[in-house]
Amino acid sequence: TPFRVDQELDLKAALKGTHPSIPLVFVSGNHDLGNTPTPSTVEHYCSAWGDDYFSFWVGGVFCLVLNSQFFQDASACPHLKEAQDIWLEEQLSRASSTEPKPKHVLVFQHIPLYLQRPDEEDNYFNLHKAVRHNLMLKFQTAGVNAVFTGHYHRNAGGCYGGLDMVVTSAIGCQLGSDVHGVRVVVVTADEVVHRYISLEALSARGVDEDLRKLLQA
Repeated sequence: TPFRVDQELDLKAALKGTHPSIPLVFVSGNHDLGNTPTPSTVEHYCSAWGDDYFSFWVGGVFCLVLNSQFFQDASACPHLKEAQDIWLEEQLSRASSTEPKPKHVLVFQHIPLYLQRPDEEDNYFNLHKAVRHNLMLKFQTAGVNAVFTGHYHRNAGGCYGGLDMVVTSAIGCQLGSDVHGVRVVVVTADEVVHRYISLEALSARGVDEDLRKLLQA
């Protein structure tokens, strides 16, 4: 869009206020790459924000960041989708075979696998059934604990076969009844606890006391 350059500059300027001790991880979505990504939109995103898919470890937790636009429509860049597919197979194999095993395996992508139920009908806000079930099987086999997503501009999700599907609303434009907020995720050796907290509540009292205690444990 004609506003992209200024929007990117504004966001980067705002992010400079982030405390240096907090690393920033970016997940690409349809407003970055288009509903049908192309080699040029992917290249532009990567030049501005870094890789569109990658993995990292933190505190014994293995994290995968995926470009879910490839799962939705890669008709304009099939070779890029194939490259991510091959890489993902390698990463999931690594997650299930690494010793010592990861404490948790977490996936971050823009488009949810599903919104409410794994068998729900296809729509703009979820992945097509065949793609959805294929990914769910791969994630469950590799021991993935949770998939964190957005795209829906509302809170949603569910849990199936031990795989938590977390759909978080937008911090800005809301399409439902959720208030502006963020999802706070606390990861301990034993569990992954997450909660959507409004910006008003965060400003008034900070993170909820029970989550704060988990962070300090």
